Amino acid sequence: MGSRRKVVLAAGAVLWRVRKRTVEVLIIHRPRYDDWSWPKGKLEPGEPLPACAVREVAEETGTHVVLGRPLPSVTYEIASGATKVCHYWAATVPAGEDVHALAARPAIKPSKNEVDQARWVPAKRALKMLTRKSDRAPLNALLDYLDEGRLDTWAVQLARHGEARPRATWTDDEESRPLTTLGRRQAADLVPLLSAFGAEEIITSPWARCHDTVAPYSMATGLATVGAPQLTETHAKDDPKGARGLVSEILRVRRPGTVLCLHRPTLPLVLDAVGNRSVYRVREVLPEEDPWLQTGELLVLHLATPGKHKARVVAAELHRT
Repeated sequence: MGSRRKVVLAAGAVLWRVRKRTVEVLIIHRPRYDDWSWPKGKLEPGEPLPACAVREVAEETGTHVVLGRPLPSVTYEIASGATKVCHYWAATVPAGEDVHALAARPAIKPSKNEVDQARWVPAKRALKMLTRKSDRAPLNALLDYLDEGRLDTWAVQLARHGEARPRATWTDDEESRPLTTLGRRQAADLVPLLSAFGAEEIITSPWARCHDTVAPYSMATGLATVGAPQLTETHAKDDPKGARGLVSEILRVRRPGTVLCLHRPTLPLVLDAVGNRSVYRVREVLPEEDPWLQTGELLVLHLATPGKHKARVVAAELHRT
């Protein structure tokens, strides 16, 4: 049997903006390779792909971004013979100075050696400048989404709380059942993911295991948590319309990036509301069976207003801590 080829994971982003009705993207020049490409780089140990993408953009361009919808990945062989798989997202520079999500990120010093130019150019020109033909795939997808009105997105992130003490071993009330050591670690690991997708609003079941899952992000950003009793297990059982209605309202119109922290029994109601707001392709990838999401798992919903109509979930992705 032949040896399995090593796979190197990397992540990056295609930054885009509109200037005078022209779509521009940010490409970089690397003197070591004398090539034009997208800002990207390899994962650090334990780093989630979206966090890697925003870190690499900051290191290579000095620009802090918020990720939008995912774009096609690019696969190619590198000099060592390994296969490199680079995951991409559309990304934008957040407007205004008071962006709380950026406060949750570590300080980053831009690289002075790897990149000697970072240039905004019209998208059609970038297609000709990119050295590697496969790098055109993310940009072509980005332009397709733009034509469809499905590129200018905002994110609603659904997080299931971290691992909690088993019900059988907890003698107090359900509202106070706490996270385990693993659950607290999962809560900390959610911080870079929530930041990467620009969470500026934290809505949670007020029960301890949910509140404590988003507490590290609240502390890192200075954002207050908003308790939503409709999301507790009790309210979801007694008044399922309340949970559906809350989520439907959040998905109805554009708002700052939002994270909702939920319980497993509440997820079917929430996902039902999500499905009603989703395009068909998204409905096919939404979780369909118990437990819906694993503890500490994150479902990122990307919303847009295609054709200036009602907000729709146009893309979704799952991330595990």
